[in-house]
Amino acid sequence: MPKLSIIVPCYYNEANIPVTTQELLANEARFPADVEVEYVMVDDGSGDNTMQALLEFQRRAPGRVRVVELAGNVGSYNAIVAGMAHATGDCMVIITADLQDPPELMVRMLEYWRQGIKLVIGNRQDREETGLQKATANLFHFLMKRLALRNIPDGGFDYVLFDRQVCEEVLRLKERNSNLFYLMIWLGYAYVNIPYVRQKRKIGKSRWTLQKKIKLFIDSILSFSFSPVRAISVVGLGLGLIAVLYGFYIIGLRLMSPDEPQGWTTLMVVVLFVSAFQMVALGVIGEYVWRGLDAARNRPLYVVKQVHELKSSRESGRVQAGAEL
Repeated sequence: MPKLSIIVPCYYNEANIPVTTQELLANEARFPADVEVEYVMVDDGSGDNTMQALLEFQRRAPGRVRVVELAGNVGSYNAIVAGMAHATGDCMVIITADLQDPPELMVRMLEYWRQGIKLVIGNRQDREETGLQKATANLFHFLMKRLALRNIPDGGFDYVLFDRQVCEEVLRLKERNSNLFYLMIWLGYAYVNIPYVRQKRKIGKSRWTLQKKIKLFIDSILSFSFSPVRAISVVGLGLGLIAVLYGFYIIGLRLMSPDEPQGWTTLMVVVLFVSAFQMVALGVIGEYVWRGLDAARNRPLYVVKQVHELKSSRESGRVQAGAEL
């Protein structure tokens, strides 16, 4: 009997969880009868009543819900890794707690997995969001496809079903400051892409801030592309060529007009421009150096405060605590 683990990272989702979990339980009727389903709910250090909502869901489905409570907020990708480490299924699916992705799509994903496909991606063909949010998301995925991984689907994705083998490879890599979903594609497994329209969030407010989006963009570019370093080299060579030509111009000007005064404005423009480029170059190189330092520290991606497991309606649950890599 194949077992499907549904991993749901949660962060300030107390209002979403009752609705989302009801939809997930109702969606089980669409699965083949021989498929076993477990839920791995990860609380990413929420400061509201998310944990209480998750424990209530666990009481509604005893024996099938594992609640992983993290000690602090570590970001959605690290929270997903924690969920992957605690999942026991033959295949796993990641879905957000805000119900913007259709749970019914899991049925098609599972069909592909049973045909031998180890990675099935639900990518956003379009999204119901409008305005700046949609424009920035489209720009992000456009740049990533051009600068980092050319084989990623258009529109972006964070709704995937994958085999346990893929899970073990991702956990073995212990990547930090990276893009978890792009990492699955980087592994090289052939994947099937299922387009869908991402729904507008109906409950609660998104915690996916502009600062987090910028960090994700920087992490994704630096993890899967050498374009920033290559850009520094190209601009540096261009500036070097301009400097040589400008040097010949100054020498020629001096030879033809010995009394010609030196241009202070031109000199300051050149100095400021070159200095600005040097600062940008140091910043890009510093990002790579910092990531190397962060990897060398080998600190855990997350710290598990408690793992709540309710074996039956009469049991109070078994709790495990500790830090895990």
